[in-house]
Amino acid sequence: MLRFIVQFLVTAAGLWLASRIVPGVSFSDTGTLLLAAILLGVVNAIVRPILTILTFPITVITLGLFLLVVNAAMIGLVAVLLNGFVVNGLGAGIGAAIITGVVSWLAGAFIGNEGKA
Repeated sequence: MLRFIVQFLVTAAGLWLASRIVPGVSFSDTGTLLLAAILLGVVNAIVRPILTILTFPITVITLGLFLLVVNAAMIGLVAVLLNGFVVNGLGAGIGAAIITGVVSWLAGAFIGNEGKA
């Protein structure tokens, strides 16, 4: 449970930073930001694995760079499902995916792998 809460907070921080840095990514309020972080976690747990398998050939051809498009699509899907969260275009989605990914990577480096099986 603690790991889920930490991941939620890291995702929320990444989305918040993306909204500050990337033009075209915005939230109407803090509640929308927190709800987007929860919804992104759910989408990443359910939809992203299916989409990753379906796009595996193009991911191999692009040496993994297509995963940025998959991550941007997940953020875009959350924006479509959630009023108050705006992602204007693929470029903004890729920028948000990069920022969120870097924040998650840095948090993982500082937190470590404790509790992982």
